[in-house]
This record gives sequence, structure tokens and C-alpha cells, in this order.
Amino acid sequence: MGALKHFVWAVCLLGFGMVFSQEEEVIVWDADRKLQWSDFKGSYFKTEWAAATTASGISYSFTSFTKEGRLYLDFVVQSEFYPKKSWYRPELCDSIILGHEQLHFDISELYARKMRKRLAQTQFTMNAKAEVRAIYRAILKELGNFQNKYDRETNFSRNLEKQVLWNRRIKAALKEEKPSRN
Repeated sequence: MGALKHFVWAVCLLGFGMVFSQEEEVIVWDADRKLQWSDFKGSYFKTEWAAATTASGISYSFTSFTKEGRLYLDFVVQSEFYPKKSWYRPELCDSIILGHEQLHFDISELYARKMRKRLAQTQFTMNAKAEVRAIYRAILKELGNFQNKYDRETNFSRNLEKQVLWNRRIKAALKEEKPSRN
């Protein structure tokens, strides 16, 4: 509660458009693995207003093939957490803020599922690369807006009542939006 009393904000940095090398450490979202403070390995920005930053995002890859004149895609869409881009200030953070940061990662997973669903429902043309990219950009825009709404409504974890509501909301949404095949 100490961090909340001092009006410290926890912020989310989305992985939109970030390019990471093959060696970049990532943690792929898994329902059975929750974030720990030891996963936050980046250096924090010298600000007084943020307690932690979660760098998470969505990555995708796909291959295409034709069968009987129709184009098909095999795709992989993942929600990823980037430890070296995520940071926290131990003197300001507690389990409430860690839960808030975990929910940012969970929200990224929710939107990865939405992307998988859209890709699975789309009839692609020979311009599939641009079509997939357009879906990805639309999903990232929706994700960014949703993440911002989450931070606004919870006041960056300081509004505990709203935080609990968002925890329930995202848990239900993940249950409803079942993981589809990659």
C-alpha cells in the first residue's frame, strides 16, 4: 500500500512496432506462469512518477500455401513479455502493482487471441502479407486503446476497487476467448 499512498504510477509500454533481435529474451504468455519481479530486468527511467513498466506485445509469423487454387495460412501469434525492456523500482513496488503489471500482460494475451481468431476467419488473397499486416496494426491499435483505458480506470493500480473489477473482467474475457490454434 505504501506505493499507492505516494501516488506512484505503474505504466505499460506496449511492444508495438518494436523490433527485437532473435537473441532478445522473451517470456511467452502462459496461464500457469505468472510474472515475478525477477522477470523485470530492465533499467528504470529516472522518473518519480512510475513504479514499474511492463513491456509486452504481440508477435506473429506465418507461412502460406495454395491448395486447389485457394490460399491458406499457417500462423503463429504470441503474446510476449520483454524482460530487458521491463523494469520496476523495488522500494515502491508491492504485490498489488505486480498484479496490475500481470494484467497488462494478460490483456496482451487477450488481444493475441483476438488476432488469431481474425486470421482464422479471414479469406486471404495473394496479397496476404499486406492483409495480415493490416489485421496486426488494427489489433495493436485496439490493444493500445484498451491498455490505456485499463490504466485510466484503475488509476495505475491505485483504485483498488476498479483494479479488482478489471481483474475479474480480464479473467472472464480470457475464459470466453479460448485460445485457438496457432
